[in-house]
Amino acid sequence: MAKEHHYALTVTWDGNTGQGTSTYRSYERSHVISAGTKSVIMGSSDPAFRGDKTRYNPEELLVASLSSCHMLSYLHLCAVAGVVVTDYVDNASGIMVETADGGGHFSEVTLNPVVTVTEQSMIDKANELHEQANRVCFIANSCNFPVYHKPSCLVNKDVEKTG
Repeated sequence: MAKEHHYALTVTWDGNTGQGTSTYRSYERSHVISAGTKSVIMGSSDPAFRGDKTRYNPEELLVASLSSCHMLSYLHLCAVAGVVVTDYVDNASGIMVETADGGGHFSEVTLNPVVTVTEQSMIDKANELHEQANRVCFIANSCNFPVYHKPSCLVNKDVEKTG
């Protein structure tokens, strides 16, 4: 039997300006995401949908979930394979398409990880491990749209070898 992992959090709408949802423009899309004693995430809708541009929107959080899940899977695989990563930055992006009925869906997400390793000899393996990380990423495996990867790898000449 497969292991199950359960996740629980609370989303609380804090956008009632006194009139509730009496009209489309009478309420804010602001909400707070919380889980136990963790820091809260201030959320809203995308500004295109009357949201607060200073708060994260669900679409950004989906892209962030894909990016961070890939990174965590990738770093694990690198550690197991002996690839020493000293820096990782991903400027991820996603495309959401609105549908005629007022809904929408993501058509793709692209991850652009820039990975720094300690040795030139690690670059090929470092680049290869992105494909495996995508196969084991829990979030990517839950999506019904493609997640593309455009990785690049650098060598950190300033890292001192210990050991």
